[in-house]
Amino acid sequence: MITQEQSITPIDVGKLIGSVEQCRNEGYRLVQIGCTKVGDDAFEINYSFDKDYILKNLRITVTAETEVPSITGMYWGAFVYENEMHDLFGIQVKGINIDFKGTFFRTSVKYPFGVTVVKGEKP
Repeated sequence: MITQEQSITPIDVGKLIGSVEQCRNEGYRLVQIGCTKVGDDAFEINYSFDKDYILKNLRITVTAETEVPSITGMYWGAFVYENEMHDLFGIQVKGINIDFKGTFFRTSVKYPFGVTVVKGEKP
């Protein structure tokens, strides 16, 4: 089995659109957008792209107050991931082509993956 090194490139949120546009222009397809909480008020968002079975990953780190630009102008189907980031983590994504405005997922707790709950506390 042949394995390839997969790149992860940390970028500033202000460079996201230009970096994604470069991926699109080079023929990469969007594979996934994943978000995870990495601190009390920090989130890591990974954008993964594939070309010829080689992944290129762009990573931004944001706070809950950071507004993230939508990439749906270049990758139409990204609206699913972007609505998920909003509804589950509370990430504000600006300019989504299909914005469910917080109703993509129904949860008993608003932004369930964006809050820290201590055992015994109610969110």
